[in-house]
Amino acid sequence: MHIPQSPTTAIEILAFDTALDAALQPHPDYDVGRWLYVPNGYSEYRYILGTRGKNPLICMGINPSTAAPDALDNTLQSAQRIALHNGYDSFLMFNVYAQRATNPNDMEREQNAYLAAENLKAFAYLLSLSEKPAIWAAWGNLIDKRPYLKSCVRDCIALGKAANAQWYRAGKLLKTGHPHHPLYLKKDSQLEFFDIVSYL
Repeated sequence: MHIPQSPTTAIEILAFDTALDAALQPHPDYDVGRWLYVPNGYSEYRYILGTRGKNPLICMGINPSTAAPDALDNTLQSAQRIALHNGYDSFLMFNVYAQRATNPNDMEREQNAYLAAENLKAFAYLLSLSEKPAIWAAWGNLIDKRPYLKSCVRDCIALGKAANAQWYRAGKLLKTGHPHHPLYLKKDSQLEFFDIVSYL
């Protein structure tokens, strides 16, 4: 379990570019040729965690939990299996909000504007890794946990549109209209086109 120890405004947050530069350097605890982990150490927030490849699937959840390189949690294990099953050679986990909290009810009530802006830079970086980025919307009903989360999604959608990204979902939409969370999907789930504009 990861329970936030304080609001993110009370801790030092590395700018995404600074954290990325460090993450691209050799690390004693994991293979940077295989993993992209930004920041490259366990902290109260995380921008990116995933594997490196030429054909990545960006999986978009709500917020990070305890996962780290070579220590994926159940959600990321499921995301990786489904990405590989659908023909991608790697997966990149990105979250709508970067604060770590195993239980989304522990997320901060107010958005940290700086953290949100740097997280958006992380998403822009992921989009730059492919000519036609593939994004799997995988946040489930957790999107309703905090009002600011939907604004974060809208910002990501705008960046995705500019990058000619294609959106997908796995499984049927929930009764609420939200796309399924990876944890509750079969490993052979097929990705299907997701009309993100109509969803909004």
